[in-house]
Amino acid sequence: MQVKFHKSAHTISQLPKDGKPEIVLMGRSNVGKSSFINSFFNRRNLAQTSSTPGKTRSINFYDIDGKLYFVDLPGFGYAKVSAQEAAKWKKLIEDYLYGDRNFLLAIHFVDSRHGMTELDLTLNYFLNENAIPFIVVLTKADKLNNSEKAKAKRKVIETLGGAIEPERIFLYSATKKIGKNEIKRYLNKIVARKNIRF
Repeated sequence: MQVKFHKSAHTISQLPKDGKPEIVLMGRSNVGKSSFINSFFNRRNLAQTSSTPGKTRSINFYDIDGKLYFVDLPGFGYAKVSAQEAAKWKKLIEDYLYGDRNFLLAIHFVDSRHGMTELDLTLNYFLNENAIPFIVVLTKADKLNNSEKAKAKRKVIETLGGAIEPERIFLYSATKKIGKNEIKRYLNKIVARKNIRF
């Protein structure tokens, strides 16, 4: 599999217009999306990581075999930016999500230690309202013991009112590679017709 950084879009006009299917990564600031990209593709610096919330300030596209994109959205929530900058991000994200995109799947990242917030529920509502298929990835799972992992998954199901099947919730650790094979198997089913294999 060939994976490479394609481009960053800071405005809607900069978005790719080739119509390729997109797997979009979304979640709160500092939830671990960039770490997921690097660990999932075994590339240390494919995506830039930072301990500072709000490091990703553009919509970043990663090309997979020239056939689809992984799309990393700016994290939402507590990024330390000005109100003007936050409003700019919000508009960019909304214009992208409500635009004419070829969504294959959304990966909704949630910190396994904290569970879903009101912002996560708003995001989930958007995905359901727009019939975008999604999975939930609970990051930083290496910081939980087995009973806490099980509780974290149950909590997502409870929070979403039972509106998600357990097989669409994955525990993940970028450092320990927990959940990597399970997510790969799921994605391979999604992209089976695209002649791609993760």
